Amino acid sequence: MSNLSEQISETLKTAILEQRLIPGTKLGERELAEIFGVSRIVVRQALIRLGTDGLVTIERNRGAFVSKPSLQEALEIYDTLTLLEQGVAMQLSERLDAAGWDKLKAHVALQSDAIDRGDHQLADELGQGFHTMFIALAGNRLLQDIHAQVVQRTYLLRSLYTSRFDYCNLLNEHTKIINLLERGRVKQAMDLIDAHHRHVVRGYVLDTSQYPTIALKDALQPDLTGDKEPNCLAATGT
Repeated sequence: MSNLSEQISETLKTAILEQRLIPGTKLGERELAEIFGVSRIVVRQALIRLGTDGLVTIERNRGAFVSKPSLQEALEIYDTLTLLEQGVAMQLSERLDAAGWDKLKAHVALQSDAIDRGDHQLADELGQGFHTMFIALAGNRLLQDIHAQVVQRTYLLRSLYTSRFDYCNLLNEHTKIINLLERGRVKQAMDLIDAHHRHVVRGYVLDTSQYPTIALKDALQPDLTGDKEPNCLAATGT
């Protein structure tokens, strides 16, 4: 992929995740080529990259659109995360040393402190980080890459849809997962991992009617001029 197509891919990705390009928005190659001043081939390469990441859906004879995940797709995304993390749970229960458990506990403590201070954005970042750390402790680089690809798909859900989460409950589940695994109660931990991700899915409100449709050029203007507005949308959490 050329540098130009990578730049366009990142620009479109930012606009999607900041809700300037909402689910279902058509990403016309010709219009994007004119906006960026490049060939349609370069634009097509960028769209294919976004399609691989799950942010764009490319339909035969219709073109490219910002992906519009359904409830079923959301369930499949989190079911995949559940299966990956359940497999790691079995490994960690048998292999993780005291330092590893302490690392997870310290991370959860930071998340708890952020919630106590009402810093939901930081708590959200730490909540996501817990799952990344959990997978990383297995020491399997390929598994980390696969997990990261699936997590990428959750960003679309998290950034495009309203969410209503019980932060304290999700935090408590992180704590319970650690405690169960440390005591060798793997089956219960695996069941809780499944329930945890289902709680997250139920927190999404898959409704895009609240977002106004913006012309492609207007939606991308902040990135093209460097005059970006801060993203003031409420944070989500896992």
